[in-house]
Amino acid sequence: MLNNKVVSRLVEAEKDTRVINAAFDLEKGKCSFALAVVTETWGSSPRQAGSMMLVEKGGNVVGSVSGGCVEGEVVTSAKEVMDLEKFQVLNFGIADDDAWKVGLSCGGKMTVFVCPNNFVQKGLFEKIKESDKGGENITIECDLKNGLIRQVNELSEDLNDTKEIMDNFRITLIPKPRVFIIGAVQISQHLVPMAKESGFEVVVIDPRSQFANQKRFPDTCLHVEWPDEVLEKENLSVNDSIVTLTHDPKIDDAALEIALKLSLFCISCLGSKRTNTKRRERLMKKGFSGTELKRLNAPAGIDIGSKTPAEIAVSILAQLIKSRRSLEH
Repeated sequence: MLNNKVVSRLVEAEKDTRVINAAFDLEKGKCSFALAVVTETWGSSPRQAGSMMLVEKGGNVVGSVSGGCVEGEVVTSAKEVMDLEKFQVLNFGIADDDAWKVGLSCGGKMTVFVCPNNFVQKGLFEKIKESDKGGENITIECDLKNGLIRQVNELSEDLNDTKEIMDNFRITLIPKPRVFIIGAVQISQHLVPMAKESGFEVVVIDPRSQFANQKRFPDTCLHVEWPDEVLEKENLSVNDSIVTLTHDPKIDDAALEIALKLSLFCISCLGSKRTNTKRRERLMKKGFSGTELKRLNAPAGIDIGSKTPAEIAVSILAQLIKSRRSLEH
């Protein structure tokens, strides 16, 4: 199962903030852990290259490297690399008896690099966290020959030597996609936790303090301000999206007037067809063209026949995911 000859390439992966934050906290507390990174996938492997999983000394696991089929074997490897202070490269494939034993029966193949935390560049997780605050990419490199993980400062430095290419795997970690939810309403209370679990950074904006408060939205980035005041301060990009949910033109329209001028990956607006018609009329009077207004997903969400606030939140989240993933094709 062990094999150090793994072909490398540069891939992009969204930052798994749970893994990064856990690694940062453990490193700060001088606690031992191992980091597992998917470096190669073939066929129907459940996780993409660049996916990460952290295993603490006591066995606690954060993140994943598969759909659950090889995690047990990776945890065993993680404990070994921490005890022996050596790295391992694990290959799992449908053709191997070991693959059936650990449960990788989906027809795919994958390679996982596992190393102890003392093989990781000191302060790397802090640098990744800082890059996330600024909405910046950061590239790291898994040295499959020496078992090291470090930051790559200059991507222009080509890996010309064939042996070096075989021994290095690079991941450009990109910021998590953001969703700005306009309106601290009941649908938002369902949408916020689901969006977080689905990998989105979530920001809730509502000038009404009776709705926008930490009791209703615990552990959430919350702005009790007018949307335009908040959005104008943000460096919005194609990595961002906006969902308006208040039904109040004074609040929703202020956000939409900014959103329609930017290259956001999704703009969704709650409301009936009648509400949407009136919204379009107001925005056209503001100077927006019919072509620009076609970017609005209104009514918000994918049509799944949703009726309850929770079901509507599911439909909106599905639309966000579909819009986000369409950028990859």
